[in-house]
Amino acid sequence: MRGMGNMQNMMKQMQKMQKQMQEAQEGLGEKRLEGSAGGGMVTVIVSGHKEVLEVNIKEEVVDPDDIEMLQDLVLAATNEAMKKADELTNSTMGQFTKGMNLPGMF
Repeated sequence: MRGMGNMQNMMKQMQKMQKQMQEAQEGLGEKRLEGSAGGGMVTVIVSGHKEVLEVNIKEEVVDPDDIEMLQDLVLAATNEAMKKADELTNSTMGQFTKGMNLPGMF
């Protein structure tokens, strides 16, 4: 029965790929991505797992009469950092799905 060896081989490869995917996923958590707004007045650092790690606000941008502008800058910087995290995740994890020719998957 030649088919059994092939099946076992395929299972081994799937397990290996699963392990690599898990390691890549964990590696993403260690990555730091930065978004900024207002010419760097507000910067937000997120991990590859999309956790906000730092929010830095320069003193000059803090205007008690214009809290809304500050909120907008924080929002813009956070969204930019999150977008970078998404792009990193897609490019990192995309390598595993690219070229996979699994019958019945699509």
